[in-house]
Amino acid sequence: MKLIAFDADDTLWVNEPNYVDVKEKLCELLSHHIDQETLALRFYDAQIRNLNIFGYGAKSFILSMIETAIELTNGAITGTEIQQIIDIGRRLIDFPIEVFDGVPEVLEMLSKRFDLMVLTKGDLFDQESKIARSGLGHYFKHVEIVSEKNEQAYLRILQRYAIQPADFLMIGNSLKSDILPVVHIGGRAIHIPYSITWAHEQVADDQLTGKSFITLEHMRELLDLL
Repeated sequence: MKLIAFDADDTLWVNEPNYVDVKEKLCELLSHHIDQETLALRFYDAQIRNLNIFGYGAKSFILSMIETAIELTNGAITGTEIQQIIDIGRRLIDFPIEVFDGVPEVLEMLSKRFDLMVLTKGDLFDQESKIARSGLGHYFKHVEIVSEKNEQAYLRILQRYAIQPADFLMIGNSLKSDILPVVHIGGRAIHIPYSITWAHEQVADDQLTGKSFITLEHMRELLDLL
């Protein structure tokens, strides 16, 4: 292998629970306007609708919260409540980074033998800030932050670094973004699942039929495998 890439959120550090917590606080704030189930469904629809406009990340999440609140209250939501939503969402911009157990140890060992890359999607400022706050940046020779992780994005990155897919390994928690696109282009992938997966990143079982990749329970298992 000439290049090993790691996903960031929910692979190197905890991320999704912070978004779940903020969404729950949104539900509490708007509970006197709308029931929680309807709010959750409409908020998810807003997120997906806005992906092509605002992309992934905290800022898009906050804008989708505000849009959903306005729509579901027919514009009756107050300026004070919108400010509360913004204040709740700001927690996603600078929350303390909780690095997963074993990650620094694994990166320390692998960085001595391989070129390592962080390959993540989302808002540039948001993801750069997380990498800096994590204290892990010095282990990585390369950092790539993309708007989407699909086959075309992976191929562009590999071409830029003059790496053949067969010499590339991707490690991440998302089957949709980290595993299947890499397998489809002839690369290698290792899936390390996380306990929470955003609905947009979930895939049906039939999409995995015939796909060859490795699944590990813990990051430390990489050391024995590689």
